[in-house]
Formats: sequence, structure tokens, C-alpha cells
Amino acid sequence: MKAGIRMTDQHHSGASQMLASAQRIVIKIGSALLFDSVAGSARQDWMQALAQDIAQLKAQNKEVILVSSGSIALGRQILGLKKGSIRLEEKQAAAATGQVSLVQHWADALMHHKLHTAQILLAPEDTETRKRHINARTTMNTLLGLGVVPVVNENDTITTYEIRFGDNDRLAARVAAMMSADLLILLSDIDGLYNANPKQNSSAVHIPLIEEINEDILAMGGSSDTEFASGGMITKLAAAQIATQAGVAMMICSGLVHNPVNALAQGAKASLFTPTTTPQNARKKWIAGALSPMGRIQVDDGAVAALRAGKSLLPVGVVGVSGQFDRGDLVQILSPSGAEIGHGLAGLNITEAQQSAGKKSTELAAILGYEGRAELIHADDLVMIRQR
Repeated sequence: MKAGIRMTDQHHSGASQMLASAQRIVIKIGSALLFDSVAGSARQDWMQALAQDIAQLKAQNKEVILVSSGSIALGRQILGLKKGSIRLEEKQAAAATGQVSLVQHWADALMHHKLHTAQILLAPEDTETRKRHINARTTMNTLLGLGVVPVVNENDTITTYEIRFGDNDRLAARVAAMMSADLLILLSDIDGLYNANPKQNSSAVHIPLIEEINEDILAMGGSSDTEFASGGMITKLAAAQIATQAGVAMMICSGLVHNPVNALAQGAKASLFTPTTTPQNARKKWIAGALSPMGRIQVDDGAVAALRAGKSLLPVGVVGVSGQFDRGDLVQILSPSGAEIGHGLAGLNITEAQQSAGKKSTELAAILGYEGRAELIHADDLVMIRQR
């Protein structure tokens, strides 16, 4: 048995247990599952069955985010674009047209269960650039808190091949990492990872549990010029690397059946990739590895105590602000004596931080001219330094 692979009869229960314990779940749906190429339309019955699964997860007080392909396929059908390759501008036009239909299909399916949805279109910089990351994360956290099911897709209307994610597997992994999800489920046309292409090799062995993504595991994805790889296993393994390093468990399972998530809960075959850390620790490490601080925020003793207790930094506890930073930039946090006690991602820019320093949250709207966020640095965006 190679390192990183575990063969066990308990893999079904392991996957179902992971699903049961996860509180925030990202589900990725590929175009082939959502769009019926023969009928030339969305598979609405399949979408409604998945919506039923989502409603069951929501009934268990779980949060669900969908990363859904399908806008280009739907848009091509609506616009009557010919089969085969199309120009980039035609693909972007198809994405813009099809996205309306895609979100409407999900809204209709989820509304049967009295669930609201919201459209989120992301480009790579939205998850990788801190300024945009904090905006996207805050918006999606707010939606989840309101019980909404966000439907995420790549913003194909403005991205080009040089700057796009390249596939929704990796987009889903980036979203799962950004949102500190517990679990990412990739619904696929295959029920997991095999040591060879099962479509070509009847003796291919299913790998139920992957604890380390090493060279042996990556080799199972095939090469970029193989039929199997073009089906997406390489990109799924790349997604697994992104997710597990961010503390997110990931499953590859079949989406060909109706109610695929419920099938998982009942022990359907899947491949489970276990994370190497927790989402919280991964996010703290991400913040800790940021570039040099762009500013400094000095706080009073009350704020120091609150921060060490895991609270967010509120403007009322700030006694001084200096530097040159924008919202989302890294800033140092200083004690009353000037000692560095932590750093985090600023929720306001330098001017707004200076204007709000020492003020109560109820005063911020009048000071800033808009109803801003109460926190200068949210607890999720804060890393405290241990004092020697």
C-alpha cells in the first residue's frame, strides 16, 4: 500500500460521517450533470432532486454554497450558437445570457423548499487578492447568515483565458478555502479516484480514502492528453490540493444519480481527501503569511483584553491610527505601550479608521457617511502574537 492511500471497508461510513459532521458545505456541479445535450435544456428534475438534498442539509442547520457550471451551455442553446468551438467573445456572450437562466433554474428549484438563492460571480482576484477576498467573504457570510443558498460561478463575461480559474473544480476549492468550509463535494460522472482509468481498465481499483496527495496520487489523474484527464480528474486532484491545504475535506462522488448528497449520507461510494489542518488554522496561517503591514493601529487596555479573548477589534478601543492602508490590507496592532500584539486585515481604509477611532459603533454612520461594518478588524481576520 502506497503512502497517502488507505484501503478500508469503512470508507463509506467515513464519507457519510464527514458529511454528517460538516457545518459549512460547498457543492460543485459540472455542466454535464446539469445540462442535457440531447434535449438541449437544463435537467430540471435532477436540479429539483438536488434542491431536496440541500433542503435536508439546511434542516440540519448546515450552510450550503453551490458552485454551478452550466451558464455557457445554456447560453449557447438560447443564442443558437453552433456546436463545436466558438470564439472567446461568443463564449462570454453565451455565459452572460446563460447565467440568467442558470440562476433562475436554481431559484425555482430551491423555492420549492422555501429557500432563497443569490448569484455570486467571481474572478480569480476575488479569492486571491485580499481586498476583494474580504469583500466576497463578508458578503457570502452575510447571505449564509440570512439562510440564503449562494450560487457561485466564474465571471466568464469579463475574464479571459489568461486570467481565469480554468475550471469550476478549482473555483469551488478556492471558494471553500475562502469561506473556511468544512467540506467540498465534487459531483462528477465518476464515483471517485481510481488507480487507473476505469473506463479503459476493468481491473481499476477505487481509492476510498486519501490522506496525503503525493506523486503517486497525482499520477492517477493521468496526463493532460488522455481522455480520462480531459474528463477532469487532473483538475479534481488540483482542487483537492487547494482544499485540503486550506483545512477543507473534499469528496469526489457520482452525481449521475438523483439526490446524490442523500446517497452519500446513505453510504454511496466516494473518495474522501482528508485535510492537513483546520479551516481556522489555515486562515490564520494565510493572514500570518501576508506581506509587510501597511499601517499600525494602537489600542487601549480594554481592547487588548477583548482581542485576547477572541473578540473583534471595534473602533471604540482604538487610540491611534497611522500608516497608509486600504480596506483588506494587513495592519499591525499595538498595545498602549507600543508593543506589537497582533496583526489583521483592516475593515476600513486609513481615513475611515482615523475618523472612527475611539467612537462607538452607533456613531459610525454619521461619521463615515454610510452604514459601515461595526468591526475595524473582524476576529476571523486577526492573528494575535503570543507574548513571551
